[in-house]
Amino acid sequence: MHDMSRLTTGISGLDQILAGGFIAGASYIIQGQPGAGKTILSNQIAFSHLEGGGKVLYVTLLAESHERLFQALDVLDFFDRSKLGNDITYVSVFQTLRDEGLDAVVKLLRRETKRQGATLLVFDGLLNARDRAETDFDVKTFVAEIQGQAAFVGCSVLFLTSSSVKEISPEHTMVDGVVELTDTLAGVRSVRQIQIRKSRGSRAIGGLHEFEISNTGITVYPRLEALADPGIAALEPATGRVGSGLAELDALLGGGIPRGSVTLLAGPTGGGKTTLGLHFLSQSNAEEPGLHFGFFETPHRLYAKSRSLGIALPASGSPDLTMHWTSLSDNILDKLGDQLLDQVQQRGIKRLFIDGFGGFERAAHHRPRLIEFFASLVDRLRALSVTTLATWEIRELVGTDVTAPARDLSAILDNMILLRQVEEDHRLVRSISVQKVRDGNFDSAAHLIEFAEGGLAIGASLHHELAAPSSDPIDG
Repeated sequence: MHDMSRLTTGISGLDQILAGGFIAGASYIIQGQPGAGKTILSNQIAFSHLEGGGKVLYVTLLAESHERLFQALDVLDFFDRSKLGNDITYVSVFQTLRDEGLDAVVKLLRRETKRQGATLLVFDGLLNARDRAETDFDVKTFVAEIQGQAAFVGCSVLFLTSSSVKEISPEHTMVDGVVELTDTLAGVRSVRQIQIRKSRGSRAIGGLHEFEISNTGITVYPRLEALADPGIAALEPATGRVGSGLAELDALLGGGIPRGSVTLLAGPTGGGKTTLGLHFLSQSNAEEPGLHFGFFETPHRLYAKSRSLGIALPASGSPDLTMHWTSLSDNILDKLGDQLLDQVQQRGIKRLFIDGFGGFERAAHHRPRLIEFFASLVDRLRALSVTTLATWEIRELVGTDVTAPARDLSAILDNMILLRQVEEDHRLVRSISVQKVRDGNFDSAAHLIEFAEGGLAIGASLHHELAAPSSDPIDG
């Protein structure tokens, strides 16, 4: 099959969604309500196009001068005023449209496209042009004439328009693709999403993908599960065992944590989940670099905690251990996944402690997709032979009943360790039990666990009453 030449957008996530970028020489509509990010996106694509030696003609229907547009773009890293008038030319056709109509606009664009030697034409204001047309046929003729001229000189076209255009409209039938930007509220959060509504002659990843606008411009985060690599299933799983940092726990697990597996530590606040994770990371070294990916405690607090408990972590700044902390703010689920996988791949991480999965859950404004997201994430970690521990907060601080952390979550994880707290004779008793080790033997009895000098200390098996299964056990 012949691969079509692509016009890359310069936005890696968007190029992934578009299977490499726009088709060179084709025409696309970028639509969205005011403030959705159309102008930033089109200008970012335009300036990226210049880096490859292209020429851009940017046509607007603005009544005011372009200086106000440039002032808004000045805060963005990609905008370079030195390129104006040379590699990229901004032309307003507002007066031409008002005084002479659509035919005159077409003639002006035909002349300027050829004169500038443009390889990318951006037309900002398709809805305004549509309002000036008397019939749908006039709209189709206008779009067709611009496309024809662009194709003649080897130029790609981006039409920008308001999302008030009906879902089925004349211009949609004329172009090769439609990209829609939305900015909606999910509770009190503003959620920006992008969708490829049409992609003629080219595959694209459908559905909604979140994006953000920052000083660097627009960054698109494709849905992690939509980027699934079918080759993962053919990879041989890692073999052997790695130490947890606690010899007693390694014994309960049947000789340590299976290499390349994903283990869930479920338990209430104060049960010892983070401390157990610090024990695990204390074994990080040059052959097995470690990563703490967390939301609740900063690196300074974690190092202070490890010192107070007597757990010896690799020194701060050592390549053997990386601390990545993200505050619980308006996070984007797929951005978190992208950051985690990037750290793992860039640093060759082999020991990963995620504290905790709840930080991902809070970032998901559409929670039904969490299982698919987690499944895709752990598949990638296994493929990279990363041994992973992740925590999940159980709401019950004290008690013997345990609620499954998330429906179907246990099915996608390899191992599960449960930490509990019960009150006995007015004293808080903590216990640890291994609930599941995939394809391995393990000791399922609940054992006493205490905070002691040197961190956590695992003691003897508890009485049968404390070790009995809960009324709502975690599935295995």
